[in-house]
Amino acid sequence: MASPRVTSTLSEIVSSSASQSDKITPLQSLLSEIISTSNPAELTPNLKAFVDTVLGDGITLITSRPVMADLVNSLSKLPNENGSKKDVLIYLTEALKPRVVSYEEPDTLCREQLADIYETENENAAAANVLMAIQLESSQRLIPDEYRLKTYIRIMRNLLEDGESVTAERYLNRAVSLIHKSTDEVQNLHFLMCQARIYDNKRDFLNACQKYLQLSFSQVVEETERLSCLNAAIICAVLAPAGPARSRALGTLYKDDRAPQVEHYAILEKMYFDRLLSSEDVDAFEKSLAPHQTARNADGTTVLTRAIVQHNLLAASRLYNNIGVEELGVLLQLPAEQAERYAARMIEQKRLAGQIDQIDKLIYFDGPAGAGGHTDGAIIGRQTRKWDANILALAEEVERVTSLLQGEHPEFVAAHLVH
Repeated sequence: MASPRVTSTLSEIVSSSASQSDKITPLQSLLSEIISTSNPAELTPNLKAFVDTVLGDGITLITSRPVMADLVNSLSKLPNENGSKKDVLIYLTEALKPRVVSYEEPDTLCREQLADIYETENENAAAANVLMAIQLESSQRLIPDEYRLKTYIRIMRNLLEDGESVTAERYLNRAVSLIHKSTDEVQNLHFLMCQARIYDNKRDFLNACQKYLQLSFSQVVEETERLSCLNAAIICAVLAPAGPARSRALGTLYKDDRAPQVEHYAILEKMYFDRLLSSEDVDAFEKSLAPHQTARNADGTTVLTRAIVQHNLLAASRLYNNIGVEELGVLLQLPAEQAERYAARMIEQKRLAGQIDQIDKLIYFDGPAGAGGHTDGAIIGRQTRKWDANILALAEEVERVTSLLQGEHPEFVAAHLVH
């Protein structure tokens, strides 16, 4: 309950015969008195009573707007003792909600303060919801693009902390159209981090890898954080679907001078050189993955399992010219039918060069499908060697026929083939 003195003073101001503009000063004076003299137990009910009166029918917009601006400004200077400030801000945002068109500025400032408290208390979902209600497409006031972008990024960061990457992506799409106007390096960095995390969460691992790598070069970020971003880029590259694009990403990461300093350099090196990965390699790597990176696909496999199987298939194509379906299944630690399906899908998507002989149950490899970098040379070399072998075989056959003719018809050979 509000104190009797505050209640009676509010009643006197509302019922006085003074003009509405003349009521501003008495209300502001009462507000100062409430904030300076009320103990924590009385502060919340007194301020709630003040809000009810100022937003009530007895006070017009001419009076209430400057008084509400003064109230929000005063609240920004108050500590949140025993949650009193939080209670008042929640009450105020609810009270302003039906009248937000008339009080956009106070509502915005009030929501920012409330979001600050929620973030301090690690209530990220609540902070995001409060910020999402801010009017950012208003016809009542001019809202700078920088402020819009800042708010979108803040919403994204809170949503991502709460694991809501799908909703965060909606705000990312809004922020994309504004980021090119930003000159704030720190804000641009936060945007890039949100972008990387959203791509990571939606399993767009190649794009996530690119963004994490970009973050790892930023001089605004501390050295340890830059290495963490580089490590995150390696994780995303490992989890990406096998193929030319991932091979290029692996090459870029492996050639980075900082790579040997990070946790997952060993698996990066094996993947870059197309070496087969053992179950021990996979188990050690899996322990460092986030929950969304270990989630299961529709077919029951995990993202990691699929990535490793595809990688080992490419590695097998480097080791063998052909392999039996049964043997491939043993190599990949999968049933033969499933191993064949993986190979067929990768060949169909042109991520693996080869053919499948379903009658003889054999897979013939032509070499990795344009893996980029170091692998392109292997493909060209293998094709050149086959071409040379064919030419040599043809030349030897011509020589054999010529020798037979020489023995049977020496006159003909002397007249027509010897010059």
